[in-house]
Amino acid sequence: MTMDCSLRLIHNSPLSTTAFLPKKVRLFTVKCSSSQGFSSVGLAERPWKVADARLVLEDGSIWRAKSFGASGTQVGEVVFNTSLTGYQEILTDPSYAGQFVLMTNPHIGNTGVNFDDEESVQCFLAGLVIRSLSISTSNWRCAETLSDYLAARNIMGIYDVDTRAITRRLRDDGSLIGVLSTEELKSDEELLEISRTWDIVGIDLISGVSCKTPYEWVDRTGSEWDFNFSARSKENLHVVAYDFGIKHNILRRLASYGCKITVVPSTWPASDTLKMKPDGVLFSNGPGDPSAVPYAVDTVREIIGKIPVFGICMGHQLLGQALGGKTFKMKFGHHGGNHPVRNIRNGSVEISAQNHNYAVDPASLPSGVEVTHVNLNDGSCAGLAFSQLKLMSLQYHPEASPGPHDSDPVFGEFIQLMKQEKVKA
Repeated sequence: MTMDCSLRLIHNSPLSTTAFLPKKVRLFTVKCSSSQGFSSVGLAERPWKVADARLVLEDGSIWRAKSFGASGTQVGEVVFNTSLTGYQEILTDPSYAGQFVLMTNPHIGNTGVNFDDEESVQCFLAGLVIRSLSISTSNWRCAETLSDYLAARNIMGIYDVDTRAITRRLRDDGSLIGVLSTEELKSDEELLEISRTWDIVGIDLISGVSCKTPYEWVDRTGSEWDFNFSARSKENLHVVAYDFGIKHNILRRLASYGCKITVVPSTWPASDTLKMKPDGVLFSNGPGDPSAVPYAVDTVREIIGKIPVFGICMGHQLLGQALGGKTFKMKFGHHGGNHPVRNIRNGSVEISAQNHNYAVDPASLPSGVEVTHVNLNDGSCAGLAFSQLKLMSLQYHPEASPGPHDSDPVFGEFIQLMKQEKVKA
C-alpha cells in the first residue's frame, strides 16, 4: 500500500510591500508517504484505551464507557452504592444478583483483590460501573488486579463514565434497568429494547444463589479481625441458617459467638429444621423481591413461635410477610456502609451497612410486633421484634463486611435470646 500527499504553499512576505526591500518568496512543500509495514501518523494505534462499551438505560440515555473484565452483553438493574471501599465484598455479596452496582466513590481497584475478603464462593452481581479504574495496586494482601479478577469470573465492568450524573438520575427516577454491551454490532435501539422488556420484580433470585445441600460451617472470625472477642459465648448453641444468599462473615460472627452452625438451602422444609431441635434459626440476607418467594415465607411462618429466630435483610422482609405484613419496593434502595439507624429501645444511633431494595411497611404489621430500629435517612423500618414469638430482625448487615461495626452486638442479643429459651426448656 502506498500513499502520497503534498502541500505546496507560496508565501509573499509582508516585507515585500516595503519599497526598499526586495520581494521575497517562500516555498513550502510537505510530503507524506506510507507503504506496507509502515503507518502514517494519522493511522497509528492510540497508546490509550478508547471507549468500547455502552450502558443503555431504560429511560433512553446512552453512556459511552471503557470496558474491563468480561466482554459481551448483560442486562440488570442499576443501583448505586455509597461505600468508600470494600468493593470485593460487594462483588461477592449474593444480595446483588441481577444488579449492576455503580460505585459513587470515584476511585476503585487500588487495593486489588485477595482471597480473604470474599463473602461467597463466586460473584453474583451482573456488572460493575465505576468512574476511575486504578492502574496499580498497593495493598500487601493483594493477590490479583480487579480487572483480571472480573475477567476470570465472567463479570463485566465499565469505567470512565460519569457516575455522578447516573447516580443523580437514579435518585430522581429510581432504580433503572440497564444493558451493558461491548458488542459493536448491537445497535442502541436493540439494547434499549432489551432494557425495556426485562424486569427484576417478581423474579425468584434466591434459588439461584442458595446452596444445594446442607453443610456445617466452622470458620470463626480471625483473631486479627475479631474486635469483640470478650463477648463470645462459651456455650455451644446450635443454629440452623437458611441460605437465601448468606454472606460468609455473618456465619463467621455467629461462630465467633460460640454457635455450631448448620447451613441449609432456601427450600429446606421447616419440618426437617424442627427435627434437628436447634437452639435458634437464622434467616439470612438475599437478593430480590420477597413477594417472589412464597415458599420461603411459608417456611418462616412454620418456624416462628417454636424456636428463637433472627432475620437479616431478606430474612427481615420474610419475617414481616410471615407475620401478616406487607413489603414494598423502594425508589432506589439502600446500598452502602454509611446509613444511620436509630435504635428505638435505647436511643443510640448506629452507622450501618445496608443492601436492599425492599422494605417492610410497619403500618401493615399486626399488634404486638415492635419496630425496634428506624432508618434516619427516610424513616423506613430497619428492625423488628416480637418477644411473644421469640423473634428479632434487622434490615441491614450487622456483620458489616464492608462497613462499620456499630451493630455487631446484635449477635450477642440473639445469643441471649437462645440462652433464655434454653433455660426455660
